[in-house]
Amino acid sequence: MAKPGVLTFGHRQVLEHLWASGRTISQIAGLLGVPACTVSREVARNNSARHGTKNPLGRSLPSGRARRPYRWGYQAQWAQRRADAARKRRASSKLAAGTRLRQVVAGKLARRWSPKQITAWLRATFTDRPELQVSHETIYQAIYVQSRGGLRAELTRQVALRSGRTQRRPQPRATTATRSRRPWIGDLHISNRPAEATDRAVPGHWEGDLVIGKAGTSAIVTLVERATRYVMLGALPHSRDSAAVISVLTTLATRMPTHLRRSLTWDQGTEMATHPTFTIATGCPVYFCDPHSPWQRGTNENTNGLLRQYFPKSTYDFRTIDQTGLDEVAHELNTRPRETLDWNTPAQRLAQLIVP
Repeated sequence: MAKPGVLTFGHRQVLEHLWASGRTISQIAGLLGVPACTVSREVARNNSARHGTKNPLGRSLPSGRARRPYRWGYQAQWAQRRADAARKRRASSKLAAGTRLRQVVAGKLARRWSPKQITAWLRATFTDRPELQVSHETIYQAIYVQSRGGLRAELTRQVALRSGRTQRRPQPRATTATRSRRPWIGDLHISNRPAEATDRAVPGHWEGDLVIGKAGTSAIVTLVERATRYVMLGALPHSRDSAAVISVLTTLATRMPTHLRRSLTWDQGTEMATHPTFTIATGCPVYFCDPHSPWQRGTNENTNGLLRQYFPKSTYDFRTIDQTGLDEVAHELNTRPRETLDWNTPAQRLAQLIVP
């Protein structure tokens, strides 16, 4: 059985007869049971001036290039030969099985790199070797179009959307971003955060959050630096109360030199009730977003979305992974090239700030 929108030789024979009788593209499409665009493309690609016919009014169809393709002649055998030849040309893909390029691309996809990241990395790494470069659209075709490479069969962890959803979800209902009466916030509202943090001009400003695991019984700490997108993850194996969270945050923050600990932005969760302890230990002040305003920590929200590739929402128990495992996941994220960083990696950008 032919695929939808793909014409067989039988289709083309019927098309030839209907075309010669003067039927329109829409009429032919209806009789063949295919979209009108399929018939239009077929005539545009596989028409033949040397097989021109006469229309019902007796006037010859033009033999040169016409503005409308349905003025051309059409002959089924001629069209089938052209279609077969085109199909053979498409079969020789850069990502054909057994090629080095296919192995490289499949390896990057298995590490959850996006096709755009792979394309940029190949271009930078193999500057003088065009045979080892490929467009991101070709990679997408190899993943999602079965007849063009079949890369999906080799990928056990890649999904159509990084979130795992197959369609967009509706926006949440509007909420009023009013400040709640939580005594630990005081005057540390995000509006009082240094302006340098907003425009990402100066590194050292971080955003943080908790990512909750299956049934709400486990969690991890996530931190991301706004300028470099560098990620750090912290395990919370026993509790996510304020004391435990502040302890993990302090440990993570002290991995960075003092000049990269300028501020931390968090939501208004109770886990930050003892944030002064963190500030005293690290010299890093904490600022708080409005309630129900995740876009005020947009870099962190995006990072948490990437983490769901590793830790599926509502099904992953964070008690099954230790700090070493979290550091490995953070390393994978930090060594992915990012378009927003001109295809550098977060690790490269951070290294430029740490190493003189």
